[in-house]
This record gives sequence, structure tokens and C-alpha cells, in this order.
Amino acid sequence: MSGRLVALALVVAALAGCSVPGWVPWLGQGRAAKAPPRVVPPPEPPAAAVPPAPPRPAPDDSVLDRIVAVVNNDAITLGELQEAMASVRQEGRARPTADDEQLARELLNRLIDTRLQLQEAEREKITVEEAEVNEELEARMKRFGARTVQELEAMVKAQGLSMEAVRRRIRESLRIAKIVRRKVTLRVSVTDAEVDRYLAENRDKLETGLTYHARHILIVPEGQSDAAWEAARIRADLLRQQLLEGADFAELARRHSRDASARDGGDLGTLRRGELSQEIEAVILALEPGQISAPYRSPLGYHLFRLEEKEVLAGETLARARQQVREILFREKYEARLRAWLQELRARALIEVRL
Repeated sequence: MSGRLVALALVVAALAGCSVPGWVPWLGQGRAAKAPPRVVPPPEPPAAAVPPAPPRPAPDDSVLDRIVAVVNNDAITLGELQEAMASVRQEGRARPTADDEQLARELLNRLIDTRLQLQEAEREKITVEEAEVNEELEARMKRFGARTVQELEAMVKAQGLSMEAVRRRIRESLRIAKIVRRKVTLRVSVTDAEVDRYLAENRDKLETGLTYHARHILIVPEGQSDAAWEAARIRADLLRQQLLEGADFAELARRHSRDASARDGGDLGTLRRGELSQEIEAVILALEPGQISAPYRSPLGYHLFRLEEKEVLAGETLARARQQVREILFREKYEARLRAWLQELRARALIEVRL
């Protein structure tokens, strides 16, 4: 986990209740007594309107400061939780299917883990210098396109936060990064033997992205009888013999191949492993560069292949693959170690959830 990936959180939305209407209908009077014949009663004055009900007050700080969890006598408030929820929804990091209650519980767990790590950093006396905070602040200015501190401050205020809160969160993220490095990162290592074993067990997967270049001649039988197929095989054998004696592959492909690649001298171009059928690709990759295959029968006819070149797990390609494998194994070990460490912190802690 990267301590430098702390996004600017949004301010908590006010908990607005349903307000009552600002007015109520006119109240009617009782029915007038029956008037004498042919005498029109005077019109009744309208009833006085009921004064509008006062709007329900917005929740005060005491609501937002309601404690939703306690971690070793360190409180997490409803305001902090709502801040986190607003942040992940604004950044699109929340799962689309997560409702508010589910999201709140997931984020509360994360806040508990964060609080545990900060407490561990405190116990380990890990500090963050002001220069480190300023450096991270400058990096965020570049990331958000702010040219000056004043522009960044305006962006922060537009989201309902203060620069003081932003600096505090940066300081916390840097402290967490330092304690995670000490307790997790520096305790993870990957040996050469582990890399070798992974390469041996996953060589086919690692070779999937490698490329090769080949040429091709297709001899199609003149019918579907056994005799027609045998005649096609003999033609393929004769062409292969000419190629082995030094004939130009491209010229023979243009004259005899029935494949679409014939006009290009049978050139199949540069292919990535997995683009052709597994059977045909196996025939091509079994060759060494410059080698001609024996006639290979498929439902289309007989094929002749010449391998021009291919990437293999050797040299620079192998070095890149080894580095990728080392990173994969390191990430797996790192995540396992991080989970174990967080579980250890939770096991030692007194945690009370009041959500």
C-alpha cells in the first residue's frame, strides 16, 4: 500500500432531515347559520394563515462528533467516516453495488486499520519532518495542476477542506508509509531460487507475449480423395527439397502457395505467441531460425514453414522476465506480510465498533 496515495477528501455532507412545508392550507370556518330568505349574508373574512414552521436545524458538531468506533481509547467519529465515504464516491473508488451501509462498514474497517498503524508509528517514535510534508504537498500541486500554494488552497476550500486538514492527512500518510516500510517492506525478500522456480513453473505463460517471424507455403489437394491428398504431400515434399537445396522461399511461395500470404512471398509477418492455432504454432516454434519444417497436414492442405526469427527467454528478454517475476513474488509476499501484520495489530488492540 502506498502512503502517498491519500486523496483530498470531501467535507462531510450535512445530515439534512425532511423539513416540513413552510405553510399550511387556509383553515375554513364553520358553516354559517341559515340566513333569512332573500338576504345575502356578508362574506366571511379569511382565516389567518398559520405561521410557517421553523426549519429543522442542521446537525451540529455534536452529531458529527458521534463516536462510531474506539481503537485503544482513540475515537473515530461519524464525521471522519462520512468524510471518507464522500471521498471514495467522488473519486469513483466505491464498488458500484455497495450501498451506504455496506460502504460505511468497509470504510470503517479501513479507518480502524489506519488508526492502528498510526498508533504503532507513535509507539515506534516515527516522526515526519516539515520538509517532507512540503515536498509531498508540492508533488500534489503538480498532480492537480495547481501552480501556486494559493491555487491549491482554493481547490481545497472548494471541496470544503482546509489546508491545515490537508497537511495533517499528508503527515499521517507519510508516518504510515514509514511504519509499513519498517514493519513490512524491509522484512520481505525474494531469492534467486524462488525466481528460478517460478520461471520453470510458468514458462509458457511468460512466453505468451514473445514474438516470432515466419514464412509459409500452403499446398491444397485437388479434391478430397486419398490420391489427391497424397499428390499434395508429394508436391510439398518436392518443394521442401528445393528449399533445402537453396531455392528462394519467397519465390516458391508466390508460384505454388494457395495461401493469402503468397503475394508477400509467404511472409506471415511478426506474430505474438497465441495468435495462430496451438498445433501450427508448435510446429513453427520447434524450428530454429532459417530451418524449414516437414510438410504439416491440416484440414486445408499441406503446409511448409520457415522460421525467420523468434524471441526466447534469454539474454535481455530473460533479464526482463526475471525482473517481472521478482516484482510479482515481492508483491505477493508483501501483501501477505501486510495482512498478517494488520491482523497482529488488531489481535493486540481493544476495538469497539458502535456503528
